Parts: sequence; C-alpha cells; structure tokens
Amino acid sequence: MEARQAQASVTVVLVRFEDLVARGLRSLLDEEATIDVVAADLEPEALPDALAELRPMVALLNYGSLRTPFEVQELCDAFPATQLLVLASRPTPAEAAQMVAFGAAACLSKETQARDVLTAIHLASRGLQVLPPRRPDTSGPAVLTPRESDVLVHLRAGRANAQIAAELHVSIETVRSHARSIYRKLGVRTRRELQGLGR
Repeated sequence: MEARQAQASVTVVLVRFEDLVARGLRSLLDEEATIDVVAADLEPEALPDALAELRPMVALLNYGSLRTPFEVQELCDAFPATQLLVLASRPTPAEAAQMVAFGAAACLSKETQARDVLTAIHLASRGLQVLPPRRPDTSGPAVLTPRESDVLVHLRAGRANAQIAAELHVSIETVRSHARSIYRKLGVRTRRELQGLGR
C-alpha cells in the first residue's frame, strides 16, 4: 500500500513566498499524503537548477518574485515536464489569463481556499490547466496572443524585424504590427524599454 502511495505522490517545489503564505503552503502540503515537497523556499534564481536536478511534477511560483511575466513562458519552454502554478496577490482575470497563455497550469490568488490549491496541484500534475474566469475586466493589462508571445521572445533577444519575419515565416509588416501591439499591451514605447522589463 505504501509503495502504491509513493508512486502516486505528486512531487512539488516551492519558490520563496512571504513568510505567512510560505508557512501556510508548507503546512497544507505537508498534511497532504499524496504530495511530496522535494524543495521549498527556493530563491527565484535557483529555480531553474532545482527544476533540472529534481524534475518535480509541479512548481509553485510567486507572481511577485517574477522579473517579468514572460519568465513563465521561458520556464515552461525550458522544463516542459514540470507544470507551473503561479500564486499572486489578487490577480486580475487578464493577469491570470496571461499566465495561462504563457504556459502556466493556473494563476491563483494567494487567498484561494486550501482545497482549491490542492485540486489545482493535482490537475497540474496531470497536465491540465485551471482556466481563469471568463469575466470581462477592463482594469487589468491586455493579454498577449500566442503569436505576440513568439514575437516577444525574438524582440527581447534583440533580433531585427527582418530576422523575426524570416524565423516566423511572416512579413516584416506583420512583425511591426505585432511589435506595436506588444508595446501597447506591456506599456512600453521602445525596444530598449521592452528589453529592460524585469531586469
């Protein structure tokens, strides 16, 4: 019976959270027999090494410690076997949708009920996403489309519009259009400002 339970355990890593949130999460996860916390209180910059070494099924990220929301997509691309769950302080539906669009399994409020956090972890471990509510929200930032996310990767890497167009098999004008939309949605005016986001 114990061997079967060990096989069914969901391995989880936790980045550093605020003290009270960290204690609550750790207590919640330690009480859950089907969850095995393999690392906790990780500094954000130590996360990639921990994901590479430990290969957890799920990683819980602190939205407040992300340099930029795009970091979620970078982690998802680098570690596709680990599902990312982002916890944020009262995320807007647009912020939650952006995290899911970047590849996170979910973006939950830090005020989420304990059972819902556990459910999200179990769903994420199976490769399922917890989608944000479909309420309209005009107060939050606009969500990047998947194609805009692709263009953003190239823009942040410092590539020229022609290079991006060739790589993505689109016209230069399409790249310019996506770039304008990205700038507007992220609240920047230039490529330099875009590259400086979160650094």
